[in-house]
Parts: sequence; C-alpha cells; structure tokens
Amino acid sequence: MAVLPQPEQDVRVPRAHPRALYGLAANPALPPDLVDRLIDVADAELGGVLADRPDLTHTQAVALADRVEEAAVPLACAGRLTAADVDPVARPHAALALLDAGSGDPEWARRFVADPAVDHRERLGACPGLPPDVTEALAADPDVRVVAELALWATPDLAARLARHPHTEVRSAVAHNEATPPEVLAMLLAGVGLPAARRCLVCDQKETPSVHDAHGRRPHGEPLPGDACDGSHQSAVLRLRARALGNPATPTASVTGYAGHPSVLLRRQLATRRDLPPGVGERLAADPAPGVRGDLAENPAIGEALMRVLARDRDPGVRRSLALNPRVPLDVLTGLARTTRIGSILLPRIAAASPAEVEERAASPEPAVRTLLAERRDMPAGVRDALALDPDAKVVKAVAPHPGLTGARLRAMVDDHGSRTAARVAANPDAPAALLEDLVLREPPVRGVFREVARHRNAGARALLACLVDERARPVAAGHPALPVAALRELLADDEDVAEAAAANPSLPPALMRALLSRANQAAA
Repeated sequence: MAVLPQPEQDVRVPRAHPRALYGLAANPALPPDLVDRLIDVADAELGGVLADRPDLTHTQAVALADRVEEAAVPLACAGRLTAADVDPVARPHAALALLDAGSGDPEWARRFVADPAVDHRERLGACPGLPPDVTEALAADPDVRVVAELALWATPDLAARLARHPHTEVRSAVAHNEATPPEVLAMLLAGVGLPAARRCLVCDQKETPSVHDAHGRRPHGEPLPGDACDGSHQSAVLRLRARALGNPATPTASVTGYAGHPSVLLRRQLATRRDLPPGVGERLAADPAPGVRGDLAENPAIGEALMRVLARDRDPGVRRSLALNPRVPLDVLTGLARTTRIGSILLPRIAAASPAEVEERAASPEPAVRTLLAERRDMPAGVRDALALDPDAKVVKAVAPHPGLTGARLRAMVDDHGSRTAARVAANPDAPAALLEDLVLREPPVRGVFREVARHRNAGARALLACLVDERARPVAAGHPALPVAALRELLADDEDVAEAAAANPSLPPALMRALLSRANQAAA
C-alpha cells in the first residue's frame, strides 16, 4: 500500500478501540474509497453496519453481499440488490428476502419448497404471490412450523382449509390471520364445527399428560415453560383463543361470553376490542384483575359513562391507562390529573384539544392541568409564553422545551426555578449556545443537563468538552459535529461506546479516517 502523504493537520491516531471501526463504517462523511476498503475486510457485524449506509452504490452493495451473507438480506430488503445479483444456492436468505419483496425469480420458490432446510421453507411460507403449486406443497409440509407460517399469511380460502389442520400451532396461526373468514374464526374460538386437533407442541415431545419444564430461552418451535397437555392441548388452545379474541375479524357475537372466562389473558384480550357491547364493557370494568380494567380503560371504543366509572378505580395504573385514552373527556382528565401520577408525557386527548380547549386548560386553577397542557409543542405563542411565566415549577418544567421561547425567557426559568427546570431548558431546540455552556458549568451540576446539551444542535465546543465528564453524556458528545478534532482523536481510544461514536462523527477529518483504518488493518495483519 502506498504511503499516504503527511497532511497539514495532525493525523496521529492513538491505539484505537476495536469498536471504532464500526463507528467508521457508519460515518456519513466516509469517502467512497474507504467504504470500499471496509467492505474488503468486513465481517458479519461490520457488514451489517455497512449495509445500512444510504450512499452505497449498486457495485458496493453487490461486493458487500458477496463477502458477507448476513449483509445480503438487509440489502435485498432495501431494494439494493436485484434477482440478477443473487445466487439462491449461495445466498438463500437473500433470495428469500427478494421473494418476500416481490422482486425474486418465481422459479426460486419451486426450488425452496423442496429445500431440506426447514427454516428456508418456513421463510418461503411468508412470501406473497407464491405459485399455487408451491402453496399447496407448503400446506402439506411435514414440519408444522412451515405450515403455521403459511397460515399466518394465507388467503381466506386457504386459511379456512388450514383451520382444519390436526396441529394446534397451525390453527393458532389461522386464528391470528385477519384474512381468515369470520365464521371460521368463530369456530376456532368456540372449538366447535371443526375436527378435534390431534397434536400440540407439548404432546409432540412427550406422552400426555405432561408439563413442559424447560428453563431459559425458548428454542424455536419449542413449548413455553409451564405449557401443559392432558390430551386436550389446554395451553395451546388458550393461546389460540387469545389470538382469535385479538383478531378484529372475529365476530362480536362470538367474543362476548369471554367476559367471565377464568383466564386473565383472555379477558385482557377481550378488553382491547373496539367492538365491545356496553354490557360486556361494564362487566369488565368490575373485573378483579387490574390488568383487565387497565386495558379496558385505554380502549377508545368505550363510552363516556364507563370512563367515568373507571376514573374512580382504586388502582392508579387503571386511572393512568384511562388518562392515555384519546377520547377521555377533559373534565375527567382534570380529575385524573389531581389523583394520578401521569408523568412527563403528552396525552393523546391533550394533543387533540381544540384551540378553545387549550385556552381553557391554560387558565385552569389546577397546576396539574396546566402541566399536562404544557407538554404540547404547538401551542399559540400567547399560551406558551403565559405558561413559561407560571409560578408553578412543574408547569415551567413541562413547557421549557417548547420551540419559540427566547433565550432570555429560558435563562429566567433557570434563574427562577434552578435545577428543577435546567435539564428541560437544555432540551429546548432554540436554547442559545451561551446558555447551554452556562448550564453545563453550573455548580452543583445537574446531571440530566449534560445529556441534553451533548445532543443539542446549538452546543459549542466548550460545552461539549464539559459534557465529556458525564459517563452517560460522553458517548453522545463524542458524536457531536462541533466537538473539536483533538478531542475526537483521544476519544477513539476510549471505551467501546465512546470510541464508536467518535469514529462515526461526521467531523472526523478524512485523513484521520484513513489513518484509523490503516492502523486497524495493521493490527489485524
């Protein structure tokens, strides 16, 4: 390799952390020739980072796919590869990704349906527009995982056929498929009108009755810990019914009887449905399980009368769920603000408030109500400025990140309320550089300020250097384009997150990028 001429700037590179190479692969300012060099040395992880680059040429995408099979799949999914670029024998996963995107060679489907690799046939089952003979072969596949995957995406006619499959996993997939005809979903839910299922994942492995006692991570296609089968496949049937209850295509008349089912899982699924008759909603509102009442409270399909009942629920989680309901009446929300810790979030009903409702909430005597409103970021200037002058620190803290506030007003918020508002002021997109610098240099320091300043577009070099003292802000600051190059150079040898962020910084000089890659190549040699 030719020796690079010494540029005017210092390109000395410390012993960089190995993760710096992955940051370099993601750097948007990386010159094309260095992208080529990284492709030449890419492993699976580095290839995955390179595959996400939006500036890859077609030639580079093909070269990367040829070197790293794992990178071929995201490249195919993103449309960076064509059928002509992929050999289905050498790159089966990329070929399947192209088939899934509708841009693969249809003959590949016929090859994969006879592939001995189960995961290839299973992946094929999710692809749209398969030839009829391929679909029929998948429906008759001896491995239940393949048929179940096909059932998840099946057309109405095929789903109706697969609902009669002897294995519960296939029937459960049919129950999840929204294309399944409603009458078939009703039969699956009730367990009538279809031949009895003969197998489940538990009795596939053990004689019944038995309980699966596996610990740790569940292997693909294995029963869940605690799954049981006494010959009735009870655990599998429970999951099937949960899927049918969660399927909006399941007829309303078929689901109402589950309000009193002993399974909390089924009652919770029922509580989320958008077609609940009033009587069923009232019964669920009195359910002994807070999870059921909470799911019901967040359901926008319930009526106002039921919301008012749930607003008095003894469980704070249920009341908070109701506050998240986009149709909760504002007067109910006012009451919830007094009794429930909602947090610093913009509630859907507040986001949808009309201009008149905004004015009314801004004038509320309840600080909690004004705080909820202050989380909006599109308020009229007059309302915004009035809330910025609010005597309550919680209101001021909530409105502090609102765009359009002047630097003087933001500074006054910190002067008036100190550390309670400092981090939210630092998050304001219009906070000037001088204020950000003052915030990170405050004594005693406010730790949340460092992270906000480290990601702020207006942060200057001095403020960013101060952020490096904070462990959580350090990797964020390392990626900021305004960080001085001298600091970037040293951060390349920091811990893995910091080094990776520094190497991905678009302000990293090309000469330093080249030196970093050369050092990495020398270390690998």
